[in-house]
Amino acid sequence: MDMKIELVYIPVTDVDRAKEFYVEKVGFHADYDQEVNPDLRFVQLTPPGSACSIAIGKGLTDMEPGWQRGLQMVIDDADAARAQLLAAGVDASEVDEQDWGRFVYFSDLDGNTWALQQLPPRD
Repeated sequence: MDMKIELVYIPVTDVDRAKEFYVEKVGFHADYDQEVNPDLRFVQLTPPGSACSIAIGKGLTDMEPGWQRGLQMVIDDADAARAQLLAAGVDASEVDEQDWGRFVYFSDLDGNTWALQQLPPRD
């Protein structure tokens, strides 16, 4: 039986501000934005090339904003990804060189943390 992670909830304080950050600064695609009722809003955003999306909104999770830690995306080029984030105004870390890859770290406006990993060359 296949099991695929396709949606991860990210707790945020301001849905519109978070949507703008992820779309305009990080480069996610805005897939869906629906206010079901005054207490429930669902926004789905997808990183370019990803089969997994994130959901932000109102009434989606009981996690406190900023509690989502350690989210990771795989990228082709850590230097290029860092440069793109910095150019968009995102506070991105220096490239962290490890035996298992090259990493760039950033946080969203609520403190949810992300790692971008450039995989090492395969032998």
